Amino acid sequence: MKSKQICILGSTGSIGTQTLEVVRAYPERYSVYAISAHQSVDKLIEQAREFHPEVVCIADESYYESLRDALSDIDCKVWAGADAIAQMVTMPSIDVVVAAMVGYAGLRPTIEAIKAGKTIALANKETLVVAGEIICELSVKHHTPILPVDSEHSAIFQSLVGEDTNEIEKILLTASGGPFRTFSLEQMQSVTAADALKHPNWTMGAKITIDSASMMNKGFEVIEAKWLFGVSEEKIEVVVHPQSIVHSAVQYTDGAIKAQLGAPDMRLPIQYALSYPERLKSDFPRADLLALGQLTFERPDMQRFPNLGLAYEAIRRGGNMPCVLNAANEVVNLAFREGRCGFLQMSDIIARTMSRAAFVAKPTYEDYVLTDKEARTIAESLL
Repeated sequence: MKSKQICILGSTGSIGTQTLEVVRAYPERYSVYAISAHQSVDKLIEQAREFHPEVVCIADESYYESLRDALSDIDCKVWAGADAIAQMVTMPSIDVVVAAMVGYAGLRPTIEAIKAGKTIALANKETLVVAGEIICELSVKHHTPILPVDSEHSAIFQSLVGEDTNEIEKILLTASGGPFRTFSLEQMQSVTAADALKHPNWTMGAKITIDSASMMNKGFEVIEAKWLFGVSEEKIEVVVHPQSIVHSAVQYTDGAIKAQLGAPDMRLPIQYALSYPERLKSDFPRADLLALGQLTFERPDMQRFPNLGLAYEAIRRGGNMPCVLNAANEVVNLAFREGRCGFLQMSDIIARTMSRAAFVAKPTYEDYVLTDKEARTIAESLL
């Protein structure tokens, strides 16, 4: 069996390191051809020494010399910068690109990978949030499959397998509710980043964990689902499910609901994206329904978590508005983590940024670049 050559964008982050766990478990099936990180140079060096990729790339060019010197005794190419990452994903030997970079930075290399005909294992939410229409058009044009890595979208994808042309009545997108699910607005006034980073079920990177606490993460997933599965936002219903066992479901026009269940472990959807259509044996934790006893479901509270409503508004307005939403959120998410912005203030600044940014109904890639810059400037000015 010829092993798949894997490129991991964001190999030192949560998804990246768990992807390497899957690769480590199946050395006969997967080889690491290229890895990249933003600034985590020590971890990147450690990964390069274990997996011996052909290319190692650091986005922050100030770390280039230390990376190059540390790997001087290894036969690999050492690159740096955003242009290098965009070039790396197009290398002929690569079969699958795991897009696990966090934020808007993941858009350009994902576009280049699609143009190069690579299978995309997509974990970077912002790619479809910012430029879903362009991504989908390019995927069709270049016959490039996009396999979802997010647990929710993987669950939807798995619930669609075998249904072919059967019509979807609605998608049920589950949410854990995060650490503040039962908090009042008064309680949320004083929460800190340390509080928000204590997710009850999942272990994720800091940015996405804050997005989960504010439910912006779920808003992004609604936008992703629209593009991945070709449904309107009216057919996507968010359901709060605190146990995180039902990862999402699809309801068909006959009333039947198909769902994917499992323990909250990101290695399962990562492995499925890499092995699809096969299912490989694993020693991942199993969901014990008898031990759980019951599964519960609730409606999301848009008053306490207005970010979810802002995401639906961005979809309805269309054009470059989801790009504005994402840029403003990246600014306030970082500001909250740095103590420069309150938890509830984040939603206010995002809404005000959406009202002030220039609207473009049919944006090009260049429009997205300009929109991202403008929205960040507006959001920073409102802090």
